[in-house]
Amino acid sequence: MSEEHLAAILAERIMSWRVGPDRFLLGGRRWLPRWRFQPTKRLEDAFRLLERVAPQEYSMGEIKGGGFWVKIRAAGAVGEASESSKARAITFAVARALGIDMDSCE
Repeated sequence: MSEEHLAAILAERIMSWRVGPDRFLLGGRRWLPRWRFQPTKRLEDAFRLLERVAPQEYSMGEIKGGGFWVKIRAAGAVGEASESSKARAITFAVARALGIDMDSCE
């Protein structure tokens, strides 16, 4: 699964957006170009996902030697990730909490 495909899945499931070929339809005749929502690359977008999923608890930190870890609990499910960037770690932890298989993500 590509990061772009993951962003589309998360946009639908968490943000409640519809997905078009080159944009996300936000409702109320508003839309957002796909390149403007990149939760694996932009920390702001990753935090938007985290806020929207409204976890019961979450924790995050730095890994000695570089990288970040994130653990969230949302709707009774736990998602964890350790990645080189904080945005990727947050996004992947959220996706895992939703049951999305992240092992094949680029």
